[in-house]
Amino acid sequence: MLLQTLEKKSLIHPPSWLSDNTVYLTLMGSHAYGCNEEGKSDFDYYGICIPTKAIVFPHTDGAIWGFGRNQKRFEQWQEQHVIDPSNQREHDFQVFNIVKMFMLMMENNPNCINAIYTPEDCVHHTTTVGEMIREKRDVFLHKGCWARFKGYSLAQMHKMSSKEPTGKRKEIRDRWGFDLKFGMHCVRLLSECEMILMEGTLDLRRNREQLKAIRRGEMKESEIIEWAESKTKQLEELYVKSKLREVPDEPKIKQLLLECLEHHYHSLDKCIVNPDAATVALRQIQEVLDRNQGLLNS
Repeated sequence: MLLQTLEKKSLIHPPSWLSDNTVYLTLMGSHAYGCNEEGKSDFDYYGICIPTKAIVFPHTDGAIWGFGRNQKRFEQWQEQHVIDPSNQREHDFQVFNIVKMFMLMMENNPNCINAIYTPEDCVHHTTTVGEMIREKRDVFLHKGCWARFKGYSLAQMHKMSSKEPTGKRKEIRDRWGFDLKFGMHCVRLLSECEMILMEGTLDLRRNREQLKAIRRGEMKESEIIEWAESKTKQLEELYVKSKLREVPDEPKIKQLLLECLEHHYHSLDKCIVNPDAATVALRQIQEVLDRNQGLLNS
């Protein structure tokens, strides 16, 4: 697996447990969208890891929240501009704690949602847990995608028209008058949101020809802005008509998370309290107190 290979070469420096406990690693960016340029596109990876049980469930290691020097929470590891001498490829990595990733996906963070919908040829590494997540990935989608994807799209539009680009971005703007990359992502995000609202799922490569055309400079900045404004109005109407859930199905998502953790750890014994059992126990205690109220007051 790529992480293990690069770590053995001392090219990356993740936590000691991370590489062996990464359950999913996928290539993102233009490769996933089907519009990469040979020899020019970055190799950007997103992953999901499962930390040690003591990190996910600190109380199993004797920690009391708010007391003493509690272990620092682990949410994600990232390293950028990692060059592999064997092929001169430059890699960027972001690997998330599975709990953090589930939260971001439940919030419909566009990047994290995309990560579980990448085509099979982009999935560099997966385990049974990774397949469990991909198999049930539609459970994360809800109408909240509209606000999140629209916000990300607007941010890309602002970058597209930035008057103060630097480095490679400045060269592109000087040539075309605007930044093609950000224009492409503005269109991509709105198109993805449309698919989610209409179909309750996502195909990252469906609009690849349109995205390629933008990268080739075949759409003017004014045309992209006009397209985005028109698409935004359509999506506002689609949002109302969509049959997607209004809010995340948190119980189902939590159940999937627990199933993934149980499969990885083999057991969640002493990690969680069965809420139903606790409710029953509290009810029984209350019944005893009620029956003996007279004795308590004497």
